[in-house]
Amino acid sequence: MSKYPVFTDEMKKTHTILVPDMLPIHFNLIVSILRSCGYKMELLQTSTQTVIDEGLKNVHNDTCYPALLVIGQFMEALNSGRYDPNTTALMLTQTGGGCRASNYIHLLRKALADKYPQVPVISLNFSGLEKEGSFKLNVPIVMKLLFAVLYGDILMLLYNQCRPYEMIPGESDEVLHKWEKILRDQFLNGKFLSTAKTYKKILNDFAQIKRSKTKKVKVGIVGEIYVKYSPLANNHLEDFLISEGCEPVVPSLLDFVLYCAVNTVNDGKIYEFRNKSTVAFKIGYDVIYAKQKQMIKIIKEHGVFDPPHDFEHLRTASDKYINQGVKMGEGWLIPAEMAALAESGTENIICTQPFGCLPNHIVAKGMSRVIKQAYPDANIVAIDYDPGATKVNQENRIKLMLANARR
Repeated sequence: MSKYPVFTDEMKKTHTILVPDMLPIHFNLIVSILRSCGYKMELLQTSTQTVIDEGLKNVHNDTCYPALLVIGQFMEALNSGRYDPNTTALMLTQTGGGCRASNYIHLLRKALADKYPQVPVISLNFSGLEKEGSFKLNVPIVMKLLFAVLYGDILMLLYNQCRPYEMIPGESDEVLHKWEKILRDQFLNGKFLSTAKTYKKILNDFAQIKRSKTKKVKVGIVGEIYVKYSPLANNHLEDFLISEGCEPVVPSLLDFVLYCAVNTVNDGKIYEFRNKSTVAFKIGYDVIYAKQKQMIKIIKEHGVFDPPHDFEHLRTASDKYINQGVKMGEGWLIPAEMAALAESGTENIICTQPFGCLPNHIVAKGMSRVIKQAYPDANIVAIDYDPGATKVNQENRIKLMLANARR
């Protein structure tokens, strides 16, 4: 018998499942999909000092910053009185890697043990972890989650290419919210599979936004997966860059999905083994990569917006600097993204670095030097994010980088 509470089928009717936010566009779609499957889901978007304070109270201060924030967000929600602990469950993703999303779940259960021992923690993973209390995934749900990532990526891409230039403030938000609603309805009605047709409609709607032709500094954002994307973790970095007259360039979430899949395939090649996992992830990789190529092709044919990077190109870019066997702390993906950004003209790059993730600092700061040698005009700055780092200090360092970019 499990020593901690397990989410059961009966709880689906009675419990509200809280989900920590990372990418607002993507996660809103994902939560709506899981709601359509009968789950009571709520996305936590609290972004206050209380979240950090709760994290510091419940997690050892040497633990990485993303773990502190995620657990702090959960504890703040439970302490707030907004939810009944007897009918509340928490959901975390697990990638099966060596650190972050594989081990937070144990830290969270430890934090809950004294005050909220009745609250179950659910694992959402594709790696066979957490047999008890793991979220039950079937083929229809997995397909919907994949398409949510695809649609989330194109919405994020176009939104970031429009908002810095919009002539009518808020027009980009209007188009974004319009398509979030349309896509939620499509997932509910089972009409989400026609990606090519939907992509073209989304592209046409964003292309109608009146945009300034003033050239703005493009700034790429790379780094650890949570801090790179989460407004809570990076102090609303994208909003800050736009306020400074820049265009944020954010890599797609699909790149991370492909990265996780291909790492399992790479392990089989490096250590000379073949099993069900390597075969399944190779098939999954080929399917997902084909969907990415379709999106890139349609965006190029449309001709108005810049497409995301091709993942196979990212792999080729990384091979010049680091072996694909290096996978901890987002491993080879970070130098691959930095190199691809610099190569494609986005020479100003912010590398988001969370406290407590030594591998991330090694692969990011360690590889930025060789990338600068290959691309002398690359303007790369590493920004540390931790409970003691002030927003003012972070923004001042970014402003210094932007001053160099404009010069």
